[in-house]
Amino acid sequence: MARALTTKAVEAAKPSDQRREIPDPGLTGLYLIVQPSGAKSWAIRYRQAGKPKKLTLGKWPIMGVAAARAAASQALEGIEQGHDPAAEKRIKKAARISGKNTVSVQLDNFHRRHLSTIKTGEAVMQSLRFNVLPVWGDREVSDITRRDIVHLLDEIIDDGRATTANRVKAYLSKFLSWCEDRGVIEQSPAIGLKMPAREKARDRPLSDDEIRWLWRACDDEPKPWGAFFKMLLLTGQRRGEVARMQWDDIDSAGVWRLSSTKNGERHDVPLPPEARELIEAMPVKGPYVFTTNGTAPALSLSKPTARLAARMEEIATEEVGETITIPHWRPHDLRHTVKTGLAALGVSLEIRSRATNHLSDIPVMDRRYNHHDFEQEKRRALEAWSKRVIRLRNAETMKNVVQFETHAK
Repeated sequence: MARALTTKAVEAAKPSDQRREIPDPGLTGLYLIVQPSGAKSWAIRYRQAGKPKKLTLGKWPIMGVAAARAAASQALEGIEQGHDPAAEKRIKKAARISGKNTVSVQLDNFHRRHLSTIKTGEAVMQSLRFNVLPVWGDREVSDITRRDIVHLLDEIIDDGRATTANRVKAYLSKFLSWCEDRGVIEQSPAIGLKMPAREKARDRPLSDDEIRWLWRACDDEPKPWGAFFKMLLLTGQRRGEVARMQWDDIDSAGVWRLSSTKNGERHDVPLPPEARELIEAMPVKGPYVFTTNGTAPALSLSKPTARLAARMEEIATEEVGETITIPHWRPHDLRHTVKTGLAALGVSLEIRSRATNHLSDIPVMDRRYNHHDFEQEKRRALEAWSKRVIRLRNAETMKNVVQFETHAK
């Protein structure tokens, strides 16, 4: 009897000059697809109304053997009950595309009919595309409420971007007024809404102790939040970009390839091994790696941030033996922590900036004429930082072991 596919067997599967489909004896209908390029993915084959059909489940190694079998079993069970997962996937996609009054469709209209005619239009659209579309893109414009706007702006402020919140508020007001003028909605929910607070929170990097306490607090936090904050700490990427990370963005070499970023530039992040382990441990619930509902990115960070801050103080108090109060920190501070940590490791300003996609630190002429991808330099920098974080994580654990052994004697 043939043995079920294992991780070792999948890793050993070699490409040929033609596409290969390797059946998994552990689950009838599940196949490992090996492309001539060496890329591997999972798919199921089944019959519906007498016709052969195929549904792609996900890419290896992001989707491991166990996850592939679980996804395949769920799809095959639905097929037995008369469902066609491939057809349902197409229908859902078509429904999203066909919605004429969704925020996504109307923003495109707003761009084409208005923003494209004014000097600052592209900057406005870039901001709305980055800050609004991922949250509201599939929603009907008429469903957007005043409370939704306030919540969105609060999230941006909590991320340390008060000035951006003010701009987004102004851009949204203009967009919703435009929708009102064109009869898409009866009245803009942004009418009379004041600008968000301009008070700017102090940016600060976390200390070594705070890094350790945060990591331990993340261990107690349910998915996706614990892994999400660890990813921020390991990579130093913007929180919105981590939230929008999709399975398809990560290639077989463990490079996270971002096509849409805040500064509009393509950005590749060579993920350190510890970051890849976090991703591989995440359940596949939809296109996004970090999601609470399987359909949208995990963008609402206020509650998990508050929980982590409280848990950090508990851990610190237990460790030190007296009440510890940790200064306020925000998710954006983890970006400062990484850049500061890279500097302490001797990483040059250029590589720090390229690794975190903070290109304003790099002279314009160098950005324009230097076409080197810096992938290896970024990989070395992020791996060095990741190793330092893990050493900090283990420091207290090692200390506890020594103390325990001393006490036992």
